Amino acid sequence: MLYHGVKIGSLELTGNIFLAPVAGYSDRAFRTVCIEHGAAFTYTEMVSAEALVRGNNKTAALMNRAENEKSYAVQIFGGESEVMAKAARIVLEQTNCECIDINGGCPVPKIIKTGAGSALTRDPERLYTVTKAVVDSVEGKIPVTVKIRSGWDDATITWKEAADAALSAGVSAITIHPRTRAQGYEGKADWTIMKELVTRVAGRVPVFGSGDLFTPEDARAMIEQTGCSAVMFARGAMGNPFIFTETKQLFETGVYDIIKTEERIRTGFRELSLLINDIGEEYACREMRKRFCAYTKGLKGGAEIRLQLVHAATPAEYHTILNTVQYCS
Repeated sequence: MLYHGVKIGSLELTGNIFLAPVAGYSDRAFRTVCIEHGAAFTYTEMVSAEALVRGNNKTAALMNRAENEKSYAVQIFGGESEVMAKAARIVLEQTNCECIDINGGCPVPKIIKTGAGSALTRDPERLYTVTKAVVDSVEGKIPVTVKIRSGWDDATITWKEAADAALSAGVSAITIHPRTRAQGYEGKADWTIMKELVTRVAGRVPVFGSGDLFTPEDARAMIEQTGCSAVMFARGAMGNPFIFTETKQLFETGVYDIIKTEERIRTGFRELSLLINDIGEEYACREMRKRFCAYTKGLKGGAEIRLQLVHAATPAEYHTILNTVQYCS
């Protein structure tokens, strides 16, 4: 069966279609609508361990649980083991999350220069030290997982060493985005690496796949070609939380229903409402400009609509702009 439960250490999940930690996107509002449309497990956007330890309130707010999250993971990033250990303890104190995930894949320069993100994949010894510190700090209360990349660049492919380091440190699952840091999000993800990782860690921990997942068919192909235990949608879920419902339908029945335009727009307004509750109308409306642009991709007249959406500043303005497309195909 393509759709099945997944076990992450002591955590048992009912499904294997996940929402990835997406910086600037995977907030509580977005996670809520993804769960409403079938996501089996969700991750917060990456949370700075350094900022958590400093007591930054905005950073702490990123960890807030959505009301409909039966289980979720907080992803933290950092390059110093002591700071990461302290941050993990803060996560336990301030949330009731079921899992902590360590970011070893982010390719953004400002993250890398701190020794975090994909710098950890490049430096397996540091990855081990950081991960072991987090595992020890949570004292078995919740599982710890890690996300890695294939390597730094084509000349420095270190996923094997990174995976071995993570396993030695005691992780309960490994997610791999099989692109190098140098690739960023360009080019094609090498799923053969994911398949090799699945074989390498077989019987020890599950492997979750990320990279080039934009349709339900992509998710099916990833599982069939690599044997990974779960798929993790990132960019493919932006403006398209319905991809979780569609993928589950495809996995279970072989076909899926296309979401109607009316439902797409209604869900966008649902997300706007949730964001307003969390961060206020002004900031929510600014944030939803890019998100409504994503919701309207592929719609008739979408380009003209998006030219208006990037200037919307109130819910009323969004309604005025989008009322004309609610029932278009």
